[in-house]
Amino acid sequence: MISGSKVGIILKNRVKINFLILFVRQKYKLSKMGPKKNQEPEPILLGRFGTSLKVGIVGVPNVGKSTFFNVLTKSQAAAENFPFCTIDPNESRVPVPDERWDFLCEYYQPLSKVPAFLNVVDIAGLVEGANEGQGLGNAFLSHIKACDAIFQMLRAFDDDDVTHVDGSVDPCRDLKTILKELRLKDVEYFKARLGELERKVRSNDKKVLEEHTICTRIVKLLVEDEVHLRFVKDWTNNEIEYLNKHLPITAKPMLYLVNLSESDYFRKKNKWLAKIKAWIDENDPGAQLIPFSGVFEQKAFDMPADEFAKYCEENKTQSILPKIIKSGFQLLQLQYFFTAGKDEVKAWTIQKGTKAPAAAGKIHTDFEKGFIMAEVMKFDDFKELKSETAVKNAGKYKQQGKGYTVEDGDIIFFKFNAGAGLTPGAAAKKK
Repeated sequence: MISGSKVGIILKNRVKINFLILFVRQKYKLSKMGPKKNQEPEPILLGRFGTSLKVGIVGVPNVGKSTFFNVLTKSQAAAENFPFCTIDPNESRVPVPDERWDFLCEYYQPLSKVPAFLNVVDIAGLVEGANEGQGLGNAFLSHIKACDAIFQMLRAFDDDDVTHVDGSVDPCRDLKTILKELRLKDVEYFKARLGELERKVRSNDKKVLEEHTICTRIVKLLVEDEVHLRFVKDWTNNEIEYLNKHLPITAKPMLYLVNLSESDYFRKKNKWLAKIKAWIDENDPGAQLIPFSGVFEQKAFDMPADEFAKYCEENKTQSILPKIIKSGFQLLQLQYFFTAGKDEVKAWTIQKGTKAPAAAGKIHTDFEKGFIMAEVMKFDDFKELKSETAVKNAGKYKQQGKGYTVEDGDIIFFKFNAGAGLTPGAAAKKK
C-alpha cells in the first residue's frame, strides 16, 4: 500500500511533468497528437499523375508540325505538302539532353547508360469546325485528349510552295482557331456530362449534388466566360480532383512554338513575334514562347555533325531543340534523380514533389516497401569535389528520411530493409 505522503509526491511530480510538456508544446508549437486536424491539405496538381506522360504537337495544317517531329525524334513521319497527311498520330520518345547525365557517364564509364525521355505525339492539323467533325477533327481532338500537355505550333513564315489551309499566313488567327476548337470540344463533353447529372440530381445523393455543382461551374466558365480551364486560378482540391478525373483539353498546359523562316531565325526578328507575345502575356501569363526554324533544324538532321557545327558558327546560332525538349519535360511537371555507378548511370523520371520512398519505388516496388533512408548527394557538390568520398568528407552527403522531397538532379543511394519482401535480383538495381 502506498502511503499518503508518497501519493502526494507522485501527484506533485505528475503536475510538474505535465507543466513541462505544456511548456515545450507552446514554445515549439507542437500539437498534442501530431499535426492539427484543421491543417490545410497540400494542393493537388492539375493533370494526370504518372511519369509516362505525353506532349502533343498541335496546330492547323501545314505549319511545320511533322517536320518538327521528324527532326525532334530523328524519325521519318510523313511531311507532305497537303492537309491531313498525318492521319494517325505518330508517337516517339526523345532523350532529354542533360550535361549532368553526360558528366556522370563520362565519370563512371558505366556498362549501361539510360537518360530520361520525353514522349512526343505528332497530331494532324485542326481546322475551324473540328469540334463538329470538320476535316478529321473529332479523331484529332481525341488524340489531343490522350496527351497531357500541348506544343502549340504557329506558322510565321511565308512560302509559296507550302500552302496554308486559310489561304494566308496569320499565326494570331490560327491560334484563336485552335483555342476555340479545343474549348468547344470541352463544352460538348461537359454539357453532356451535366445532362446526365441533372437526371440524377433529384436523388439528393450528396456526391451527385457536389459533382453537379462543379460541372455547372465548369460549363459556365467554358460557355459564358469563354475561358480555358487552365487559366482559372481558384480551383479547390475537390474541383481539381473532378477535373483530373475527366482530363479536359483546356486544362492541359501549353508551350508556344513559332516556326520562322531560316533568315528570320538567324536575325531573331519576325513581324508576328511581338503580336503573339502580347497575346500570351495578356491571356496566358507565364507561358513560354520559343521561336525556332524548321528549315534550319532540318539541315541539322541532314548534315554531318561537323558540317552543321561549322554552319552554326558561320551564322552565329545553334539548334533550339534541346531547350524545347527540356521545356516540354518541365511542362509535364516532371523531373528526375540519378543513380550512378560502374554498372549503370540512369535518370529516373518522377513528378515534382515526389517523396523519397515513392522515388525509391520507381527503381523497385520493394525499395519503397522496405525504405529505410535515402543517401543524397547534390550533383554540383559531386562535380566540384570529384568523388563520393570527398562529398562525405565535406559533410555534404546527406541521409534523408521518408519526408524528404526529392529534388531534380539528386544523386541517390537508397537503403532498404531486405526482409520487406525484396524479390531476387532487385538488389542489383539499387545503385
